[in-house]
Amino acid sequence: MRKMFCVFAALAGLLFCGTSTLAQQSFPTKPVRLLIPYAAGGAVDILGRTLGDELSKRWGQPVIIENRTGAGGTIASQVVAKSEPDGYTLVIIASGHSINPYLYSKLPYDTFKDFTPISLLGSSPNMLLVAANSPFKTLGDVLAAARAKPGSLSYGMSGIGTSTHLAGELLKYMAKVNITAVSYKGGAPQINDLLGGHIPLSFNNIPESIGQIRGGSLRVLGVTTAKRSAVLPDSPTIAEAGVPGYDTGVWWGMLAPGGMPADLAAKISKDCAEALHAPAVKQRLDNLGAAVLGTTGPEFDKFIRAEYQKWGPIIKAAGIKAS
Repeated sequence: MRKMFCVFAALAGLLFCGTSTLAQQSFPTKPVRLLIPYAAGGAVDILGRTLGDELSKRWGQPVIIENRTGAGGTIASQVVAKSEPDGYTLVIIASGHSINPYLYSKLPYDTFKDFTPISLLGSSPNMLLVAANSPFKTLGDVLAAARAKPGSLSYGMSGIGTSTHLAGELLKYMAKVNITAVSYKGGAPQINDLLGGHIPLSFNNIPESIGQIRGGSLRVLGVTTAKRSAVLPDSPTIAEAGVPGYDTGVWWGMLAPGGMPADLAAKISKDCAEALHAPAVKQRLDNLGAAVLGTTGPEFDKFIRAEYQKWGPIIKAAGIKAS
């Protein structure tokens, strides 16, 4: 009897595995929902829509983009964390995801246990921008004005704890100046207010602002990474412009709900990497200043954990908390 039970158990296991594998191979059989935690027109939105269009072609199913803004990306992340791990609900996150545990006293999910990392999709520098008609011609002009009247200047950023917020706080810390942060729900609204004269400065990603820079309505005072951007070779780094040692940037990745079968996660990761390196997609993202990556899920998991460890002491020292 025991022997017969073991045989049936083995057959059931094989049947389940076969069914599971078949399901992953046929994925998707219906539209896929891709959540974007920030406003339309921003860097994450541009990346999500570009990737989504290519995945739709490859999958033969629509990838429906849904912008769920607010609370540093936690609203969109919560939706995914509570969804079924069947691949039909995904989210593109930005750098802030890894540090949200430091910013919020209580998150509606566990940053590590409630998600399946799919892929680190890409990265990019941020930039300190002014409108073309701004009296500030260089970063030195900004720092001089900030020191002359502490607290008189402000800068736009896309939410507490985002890469643009950290870029601003790092500048304040290293240059020893007092500039007020003004929070927005995404890069596009920041740029609108910068062009309208409502804020004098703004930290933005390259993809969301490169059009206005090339069009001449925005001017770059400094790139946040240690090296200049390949798409803006004439723009100095902030380190070159007057704050030696300054270096930070932004990254984007894809997450699925926790508990996703490993073979399905691997399939989506592989599909994303192939989509990102499709000539048309890569060229568009390269032109926008975004470096295409497309890692595996386990590689992305290690990266998120490393970012969490890296920024923890800095966030705590600065006393940054979400309102």
